[in-house]
Amino acid sequence: MTYDQGLLFAIAITTVVFFLWGRWRHDVVALGALLACVFAGLVPSGDAFAGVGHPAVITVACVLILSSGLQSTGAVDALVQRVMPKTGGILLSLIALVGLGALLSAFMNNVGAMALLMPIAVQVAKKHGLPAGKVLMPLAFGTILGGMMTLIGTPPNMIVSGFRADIGSGHFGMFSFLPVGGVVAAAGVLFLLLVGWRLVPGREAAGAAGFETGNYLTEARVLDKGKAVGKNLREIEEALGDVDAQVVGLVRNELRITAPNPTRAVKADDILIIEADPDALSAALTALDLTLEEQVPLTVAEDNQEESPADTTATVYDSKESDHEGSKDTTDKQVDIQELVVMPGTSLIGRTASNIRLRSQYGINLLAISRQGKRSIKRLRITPIHAGDVLLMQGNPSSLAGFASTFGCVPLAQRSISLPDKRHALLASVIMALAIGAAALGLAPAAISFATGVLVFTLLRIVPARKVYESVDWSIIVLLGALIPVAGAMATTGAADMLARTLLENVAQGQPILALAMILVLTMTLSDFMNNAATAAVMCPLAISLAMELQVNPDSFLMAVAIGASCAFLTPIGHQNNTLILGPGGFRFGDYWRLGLPMEILVVGVSLPGLLWVWPL
Repeated sequence: MTYDQGLLFAIAITTVVFFLWGRWRHDVVALGALLACVFAGLVPSGDAFAGVGHPAVITVACVLILSSGLQSTGAVDALVQRVMPKTGGILLSLIALVGLGALLSAFMNNVGAMALLMPIAVQVAKKHGLPAGKVLMPLAFGTILGGMMTLIGTPPNMIVSGFRADIGSGHFGMFSFLPVGGVVAAAGVLFLLLVGWRLVPGREAAGAAGFETGNYLTEARVLDKGKAVGKNLREIEEALGDVDAQVVGLVRNELRITAPNPTRAVKADDILIIEADPDALSAALTALDLTLEEQVPLTVAEDNQEESPADTTATVYDSKESDHEGSKDTTDKQVDIQELVVMPGTSLIGRTASNIRLRSQYGINLLAISRQGKRSIKRLRITPIHAGDVLLMQGNPSSLAGFASTFGCVPLAQRSISLPDKRHALLASVIMALAIGAAALGLAPAAISFATGVLVFTLLRIVPARKVYESVDWSIIVLLGALIPVAGAMATTGAADMLARTLLENVAQGQPILALAMILVLTMTLSDFMNNAATAAVMCPLAISLAMELQVNPDSFLMAVAIGASCAFLTPIGHQNNTLILGPGGFRFGDYWRLGLPMEILVVGVSLPGLLWVWPL
């Protein structure tokens, strides 16, 4: 082993450890690995960011933008409305839902497909009296399986195609993955429909009615000369925070203000609407010399639904620009409580309700957070938000919809349905079909074909120019752009060849079929704990080196990497779709293997013969 090889192995192992640890985001870890290689002289500084212009990276970005256009125009929603059955049993609903999820994932980002179908999955589960997880997990796994059928279905396929081009064999075609990937997806979906959904643990879903059902939503009047008079709401919340209570509204002169501005000063005879659990309620009232105006022992969801018809107080959302009563407040008598699921990669992750100024900026209350089935209202405003959390939000429908759109959250309960633009939906579908056709027929490389589609989307305003960059998951782009030069260093230093020889002699023992199975299983195992794009980027150089050492067809080994990287079923962190269902399904970390392990065994059993048949050694 040379010095450069040893140094590169040290950086690679450290990178994988940080990926598995999860303390920092995958794009930060990948960028750190790239810079470490540059400082060590393993990657020339002039080539450090060449990966950003790699065709695989451009293709991934373009597909994300095109997928966003298909969603925003209502093209996919229209398809869903036509395909989903209005009657029938659970099996028929699962066939339509999981089958549609797999089909959509073959031609659009599979996380986007999952986000579109999640609310429908929850409704299907409710309709048939099942825990939401019994439908959500098969849907998540089905959308993951569907992505392996085409070049654009999932980022690992595009990465694998790029590595094939780098060794002089050209890119894989649009449907090169279909013969094996399609059979694996079909077998997997069939298993999910007939057996798999029954293996999913029946956890209690994190529904709106399930958030702290013992909490009180109470109106407390501010006494004349009491401790609260003259304090602003931020100071009052600091005092209430010590007893785990929060102010969710204020009534002044028959004007009810929801999500009041934190700088608003409290006056005598104001009514504070306080949410607290029964044990904390007395302490909350005592802390500020408040007296109960009316105590309502209902859940927040029930209180919203059972508001008295005689209540004539107007509901407004506080304006941060002014403290004059109603001067710039928007009156809206409809206050909804809605569950929103936090998407992986959104800018909301790691932030709190306080530092995004949820009330003053968006006119919304955060009532509760559900994380892996655990429900709490303890110190919500300073609780960092995680991917997969279910947020119980209160506000008017337009404010909730705007917040969900801005931060990429998925409404879990009944969605706000906007009228689709039929003209744009048809145009988006035609342009996407033409882009796919051009790439499939070899009329243009995939990156050029889809980049052209993005340009047409923008010119026709199917995706407004300001939304183009918002549609891209930049963490994935940085991840790929950083790891591609690192993978190149694996080849130029001979590190990949040396590792391949070691594995070949000590594990595969010179047997090509055993080596192929080893690559498949190792890739699948890593993808359960690492980002699947990172897994593909790490494994491709090793797969190519193994094939070269054995003097066999490298395509079969690259396809094994593509399949293994797309099959993360054992954990909630291996794939974004698994993370999405963690909160809504009420799942625990260890729940995934019950269905995931049989799925991965099935994938190996079906894909290995398929690889040997379609891509013979």
